[in-house]
Amino acid sequence: MIPQPSSRDSARPRQPWALLALLVLTACFLGGCAGSGGGYHTLAYQPTALNDVVVKVSLQTQNVYVEEGDRLLMATPTCVGRPGYLTPTGHFHVTFKNATKRSETYGYWVNGSDARPGESSRSPGPGYTYIGYPMAYWVEFTPGYGFHEGPIWPYPRSHGCLHLHETASAKFFELVQIGTPVEIAQSLPEDATYGRQVKRPTDYADPDPPAQLMISDQFFQTPRENQLEPAPATVPPPQG
Repeated sequence: MIPQPSSRDSARPRQPWALLALLVLTACFLGGCAGSGGGYHTLAYQPTALNDVVVKVSLQTQNVYVEEGDRLLMATPTCVGRPGYLTPTGHFHVTFKNATKRSETYGYWVNGSDARPGESSRSPGPGYTYIGYPMAYWVEFTPGYGFHEGPIWPYPRSHGCLHLHETASAKFFELVQIGTPVEIAQSLPEDATYGRQVKRPTDYADPDPPAQLMISDQFFQTPRENQLEPAPATVPPPQG
């Protein structure tokens, strides 16, 4: 669901602020495909027919499977809704995409260099402007619910949305389009064939970047992995 309780549950990069300049320079030399995440990597393949892509989500394993027919294009971990904010189950379709979306409920109240975390409905005083937490690479599948970049906790912790690691968010965004089918179930057959091979990142509890980055457009410009591998002749493994 769109609201998040704190920036630990919103989309955010894991690299320290001091490394941002170096990452930007590195991206210039590597074609913009450099990513962080403590060495974590998400493997994703180009589809041969974008209209045939489907997305499946298992709440039990907290995994996302992107498939094209019998070909696995990407298998990546997610963080699903916690009790009281459960991720909806059923058959949906992608209805909206926004790479630079911000939360309408939780974020920062900003007055000059003063940026205070808070809710949009509770201004700390006159002169403050609300700026929502970044929810990069938002892919909505039903009103108020979507996939977006965020920490991949090992247990359900989101407000119903489906978090994607920063090395997966941009790739997932490229693999889907308006109308892409989305199936969300408690468990899936893919859990037995691919699920056990999906590796989970360990950077979910890393500190947030400074507030000045979180409220800036630079947050969305921070380099992320976005390269899709050429389509293989056979079904690939989930992770590289």
